[in-house]
Amino acid sequence: MENGVSDPTEVRRFLEGDPRVIAPLILGAVLTHHSEAGPVSVRLTEVEAYMGPRDSEHPDPGSHTFGGPTPRNAPMFGPPGFLYVYFTYGMHYCANIVCGPDGAPSALLLRAGEIVDGEGLAAVRRPASKAHKDLASGPARLASALGLTTSDTGRDALAEPFSLSLPAAPEAAVASGPRVGVAGPGGTTEYPWRFWIEDDPTVSKYKAARPRKGPAAG
Repeated sequence: MENGVSDPTEVRRFLEGDPRVIAPLILGAVLTHHSEAGPVSVRLTEVEAYMGPRDSEHPDPGSHTFGGPTPRNAPMFGPPGFLYVYFTYGMHYCANIVCGPDGAPSALLLRAGEIVDGEGLAAVRRPASKAHKDLASGPARLASALGLTTSDTGRDALAEPFSLSLPAAPEAAVASGPRVGVAGPGGTTEYPWRFWIEDDPTVSKYKAARPRKGPAAG
């Protein structure tokens, strides 16, 4: 898809909104990381919206912020357009883009995408992927393909070495449903805050959460 808005000021203004509203509109956007190894760009095909603490206007039992601010989730309480990257299951990194006004914690988990530039480098980072569509199909794969780790948490996704270009027009066919792998109430149909491009081969497969304590996603 041809991409439209790439001016950081305009993109940040867009991200100041409610992530549940932003989520279907950001599908088709292209996030690029210009690392020392080279650039990789991913076209977003699946995201999940996450909101705030239990005492906020929009409490979200599936969010890392539900229990309040911590050193780990601090970026989610900051200004929009910054990265929140966390380590999970002792082996994977997952990346979020912070949304909403500064101080009103919310974010979009980048669940899946299509590599549109830097496929060779993405493949080196993702040696287990057997096909192009699998390189960023899932949040851990996407973060790995882009070369993101917790060292990137709190960095501005709209400034070098990153950039985010919004789609010129909304995707025509967008679906929504429960979030993936979120335990408890936050993973139910009461929170249909996962959004994806219908029939896109890079979208990850839905999996219900395994019983566990605390939130399972960003």
